[in-house]
Amino acid sequence: MSKPIIFMFSGQGSQYYHMGKDLYFENNVFRRWMVTLNDIVYKNAGISIIDEIYNENKKRSEPFDQLLYTHPAIFMIEYSLARTLIESGVEPDYVLGASLGEVTSAAVAGAISIEKAIECILKQAELIENYCELGGMIAIINNEELYHQVPIFSLNSELAAVNYSSHFVISGTRNKLIKIEEYLKDRNILFQTLPVRYGFHSSNIDSIESEYKKFLYKSSFKKAEISVISCLTSGCITEVSPKFFLDVSRQPICFQKTVLEFEKKGQFNYIDVGPSGTLATFVKKILDKDSVSQIYDILTPFSQGIKKLERLKELFNVIKIS
Repeated sequence: MSKPIIFMFSGQGSQYYHMGKDLYFENNVFRRWMVTLNDIVYKNAGISIIDEIYNENKKRSEPFDQLLYTHPAIFMIEYSLARTLIESGVEPDYVLGASLGEVTSAAVAGAISIEKAIECILKQAELIENYCELGGMIAIINNEELYHQVPIFSLNSELAAVNYSSHFVISGTRNKLIKIEEYLKDRNILFQTLPVRYGFHSSNIDSIESEYKKFLYKSSFKKAEISVISCLTSGCITEVSPKFFLDVSRQPICFQKTVLEFEKKGQFNYIDVGPSGTLATFVKKILDKDSVSQIYDILTPFSQGIKKLERLKELFNVIKIS
């Protein structure tokens, strides 16, 4: 396949209990990386993410929303799956992250070590849980214009993301979001309340800015070894900075704009390396029907990834390594 490969990494809201479970128990490379990352988390925070996400007493449908666990869990799944692909010979020409996925993207690209990435993730989770008011995020199945045209949205929330032409996300405090949910229900507008306890990409997390900056500016970053596509700039960046790691959780996610900008440059193989396959779904909604770009997911809540991973290897003419 000659089209460049883009690995895509999603953020908060894509997590669930038992994500990647079959890969963890059946793929040696995936499990090795999960254990390696889990050890780093345990060293820093004294908790086991593996024990939590693969807890047999938890159902996949139960809310998985405690930030100290979900933040590193998403990173661990995404980074481990990316390394599994890379070690199998499926290597990205670009990495694209959305929100927390931008941290995974930077780590896969070599712009930050996995140790430092996990430290940044855990520190942010700690600060948010200690200093931020409880909030939430709602995905709305409608055109973004609805947000700008109806005052109840702008008065009670902030625009967090535009994922495709009929899908946007709002963010804010819990009591104000309840008003919006009531409005949406009354008008039969489809929406989904995301499994997130805080209002990312809004002023809901501004109270951590000062302390998080102090931490970030003590961290070191390197030049990326793989081109990083950022949903902050809708373009490529070669270096990340402390400010970047603050902005990816505070500023709006321009996913649709980013994909459309890159489609102007050519055709790509988009591989969703997130837990839920949500970014693959978004890209399918964004692309013109005449586009010859290809889109793949691996993990979803309904179809775990062993068969899809093997199929990807076959499609890219790769000999199985596990």
